Amino acid sequence: MFSIPFGRRRLAFGLAAFACGASAITAHAVEPALTFEVAVQRGVARAPQLDARAADLAATHEEAARAGRLPDPALIFGIANFPVTGPGAFSFRSDGMTMRTVGLMQSIPSGATRAAERGLANAQIDAAEANRVGTTQTVHERIADAWIDAWAAERARSLLVELRSESALAVKTTQARLRGGEGGASDALAARAAAALLDNRLEAVDAELAATQASLQRWVGPTAGALAEAPDFGRLPVNAERLQRSLDEQAPMQAWAAREQVAQAALEQARAARHPDWSVSAMYGQRAPGMSDMVSLQFGVSLPLFTRNRQDRGISAKQSQRDAIQADREDARRAQQEAIARAAATWQGWNRQIERYQETLLPLARDRAQTALASYRGGGVLQPWLDARRDEIELRLSYADALAARGRLWASLAYLLPSEVTP
Repeated sequence: MFSIPFGRRRLAFGLAAFACGASAITAHAVEPALTFEVAVQRGVARAPQLDARAADLAATHEEAARAGRLPDPALIFGIANFPVTGPGAFSFRSDGMTMRTVGLMQSIPSGATRAAERGLANAQIDAAEANRVGTTQTVHERIADAWIDAWAAERARSLLVELRSESALAVKTTQARLRGGEGGASDALAARAAAALLDNRLEAVDAELAATQASLQRWVGPTAGALAEAPDFGRLPVNAERLQRSLDEQAPMQAWAAREQVAQAALEQARAARHPDWSVSAMYGQRAPGMSDMVSLQFGVSLPLFTRNRQDRGISAKQSQRDAIQADREDARRAQQEAIARAAATWQGWNRQIERYQETLLPLARDRAQTALASYRGGGVLQPWLDARRDEIELRLSYADALAARGRLWASLAYLLPSEVTP
């Protein structure tokens, strides 16, 4: 058996620890950035709202399974023909007709009533399914909005960080000119103030980024590293013309169709109340010893004779409720049509503005700032660069806001059709 010297053991342990640390750093470094598609898929998979709607749907299926079935029978027991007056009062043996009875009674609702109950249960299943579809669409859109907001904040930060080197160069240049006796102290102070202002804007963007990441983590859980590049928010997975032609297929409108079905089913249930219901009961009576026992069989039927102030009133009320829902649905349909048209027009407007930002405004702002700083370094004044820098900062932040606004509008349109949901 041989032993390793203490110094070599320390070296071996140090190398092992370094290797473990390097492995952990490498694993963290190669972890892929969170893409938009993965974020939506992960968020949908862990959204408690969807679990709640699935439970609601399961509950309506259970309710539908028992709809339209006969009610439970009733057990009947008691005493019949019990004397309470005369010489044999309060005696079970004084009168041969006195008997102890036990029996069953079964109510039998009319076929129309049972069919209406099944129709209402099926309509409630459709309503629960429509609610689930609407919630799914809302969850998709909210996850997309959270990712887009975090991505836009990251873009804003990177756009401002790009300006830091120029700020440092301006501060260095003003100080050099001040030492050479060519510039004034006000220029040096102004350049330092511009750099500090940029740092302040970065602090604000960092705070916004932390807030948007918290919103995103609500949906997808802890995230590591930056977000991946965004998909093409300049192109919709379904065009606006198709959205206008398929209003009733969209998630928000499916809920209204389901409400109307429930109201129609409730109306049919009210109409079924005009049909008579039946009941049947069978009874066995035990009399005193020496007397024969007896069996009774009875049938009953309800008599909806005064329908004008009973059933007809209920039918009229349910019909008015259905008409109200139909009117509300038509109003919602028009509102949905308007919302799509407005969102599509605004989204197209953002497309044109973002293209102008990328091709004209941002390059011009960059050239203006660089030219102004070059002029100052050549002996000019600093104020043109200060003005250009201030305008460029605001322009870059506005560009990031435009990216976020377009992305959110894209999400509001992209997930309207459940069949077109492509996370």
